[in-house]
Formats: sequence, C-alpha cells, structure tokens
Amino acid sequence: MKSPILPADDDARELARTLLAGARSAALAVITPTGEPMATRVAFGLSPEGTPLTLVSDLAPHSAAMRANPAVSLLLGEPGERGDPLIHPRLTLQARAAFLSRNLPRHEEVAAHYLRSHPKARLYIGFADFSFVLFAVHRAHLNGGFGRAWTLCPSDLGLPA
Repeated sequence: MKSPILPADDDARELARTLLAGARSAALAVITPTGEPMATRVAFGLSPEGTPLTLVSDLAPHSAAMRANPAVSLLLGEPGERGDPLIHPRLTLQARAAFLSRNLPRHEEVAAHYLRSHPKARLYIGFADFSFVLFAVHRAHLNGGFGRAWTLCPSDLGLPA
C-alpha cells in the first residue's frame, strides 16, 4: 500500500511556515508526572530567532509536566468559521521544551519581542511564577486537509535542526 504521506515540497513548506508565523495560540500536549496525557491551550509565539515559544505559569500543571518530561507536542491552526473543521490546515510540532531562565540577558529581548504579538501578557509577564518555554522542534506533521499530509523537518519550517 502506498503511503498517504506526501514528500515535502515548496507548497507544504510555505503552508507550514504560514501556520507557524500566524499562530497566536496552540494546543499543547504533555505527559504529566503521573504518566497521564494532558492537553491544554497556551499562548504561542516565536522568539526573535523564530523558535516556537510560550509563556507559562509555574502554577499550571502543564509546567510541572514539561519540567518532568520535556517531550511535547503542539497543534497549530484553527478551523474556519464554516464547514468541516478537518478541511482546514493544521500543523503538529513534536518538540522538547526548555525553560528560559529569567537571569539570562536574552530574557529581556524575548519578552519585548513576545509582547509585540501578545500585548495583554504585559499584565503578568513580570510575575515571578511566569517563564518562557522554548520548543526545539525535531519533527512536524502538516495536514493540509483531506488527502494532503506531509512529514516535515525543522529546516522545512525555517527552524534550526
């Protein structure tokens, strides 16, 4: 049987990069410290270098889960207002989460960049329990709608390998 996964091409790369650049939220999937799967919605953005990131509170269960097991998955893409939600493109990122220390000089640059796309975060970005999490993507799965699926690598997304 022929694989339904198409070879990566320029159209797939462009669609995936568009989804990545336009996402302001994502579904984050983690494995909790008790070994159970958990999905939640998080704010989503890109670092100045283009690395996927989010801002999370240490009070959130998904923060503890990422600290215990950094293997995560993020789902980007929103269904349209009409029709079957499965006809709309979506991008799944498989990644490893890494918390960015507030003590690094880079933190201020990342925060300023993040606030340009998430201005409401100004209300809580300085709270002691909030941290940025950077996602090192190692694989991506793009579903462009029925019969259009690709597996992509970080370079297809314009990300470091």
